[in-house]
Amino acid sequence: MMSPFSHTSPHARRTGMLVAAALVLAVAVPASALPGGGKTPRSIVEAQQDTPPQLKGVDVEEHLGDIVPSEAVFTDAHGEQVKLGSVLSKTRPTLLTLVYYNCPMLCNLVLNAQVKSMRELGLELGKDYEALTISVDPEDTPAMSNERRRKHLQSMGKPESAPWHFLTGTEAEIRRVADAVGFKYTYDASTRQYAHPAVVMVLTPEGSISRYLYGTDFPAKDMKLALLEAAGGRVGTSFDRVVMSCFKYDTATRRYGFYIFGFIRLGALAVFFALATMLIYFWRRELKKGAAA
Repeated sequence: MMSPFSHTSPHARRTGMLVAAALVLAVAVPASALPGGGKTPRSIVEAQQDTPPQLKGVDVEEHLGDIVPSEAVFTDAHGEQVKLGSVLSKTRPTLLTLVYYNCPMLCNLVLNAQVKSMRELGLELGKDYEALTISVDPEDTPAMSNERRRKHLQSMGKPESAPWHFLTGTEAEIRRVADAVGFKYTYDASTRQYAHPAVVMVLTPEGSISRYLYGTDFPAKDMKLALLEAAGGRVGTSFDRVVMSCFKYDTATRRYGFYIFGFIRLGALAVFFALATMLIYFWRRELKKGAAA
């Protein structure tokens, strides 16, 4: 292939090569390394990044198997100081959410989606599981806790004695729990709002973190399986526990998906019981024939 400079004079060729080299350097060398480049303004760097400045540091760092700090002190909806361990069930799994009451949108979406799933679970709040909501805003009050608690229990048709605890607390105690469960949130002073992830955490009766459910839509199947898993199969019906073997949590999709080997085991059991029933039927029929003879 002929060079684009093959028909030009030596001087022109040298000039063209220098221009080409300069263009390569301009592309390859960072602007800050060029004369007068200096440091890229922070506003430009932030504008070029995908994450808005207000959302930096907002994340969920999964701490599966870790124990929540039972000694952390909060205030309940009645204005009484309580230790976290005293409101967590020792015999049932717990749905844990971290929100704040003046949140303009996301917290309401999370809690409403949680309520929707709780209505469709087929499990009973207080009998099969409990719920706990902690405000991340130290300015939130017990009166606000009581209002939210009453509203959500009423929407589920549950009495005010139902075990869904709403707690408020100091910045230190809130951070203590948030850090323990890996809930990363930030406060934006310009909007006076908290930026935070949308997640429901499932705790075992021992107070350890069993599962994280993400988003603003929690399929009842996923929440139910997570509760069954957290309880070690101690809640739900026998059929629920059999069905649980046919689903497996997929860490990539963060959903419970169909588990083919569990289905094969369930199918094998069904075939076994069908064959056993058939054999018993023929055996009893032969016994009746023998007796009649």
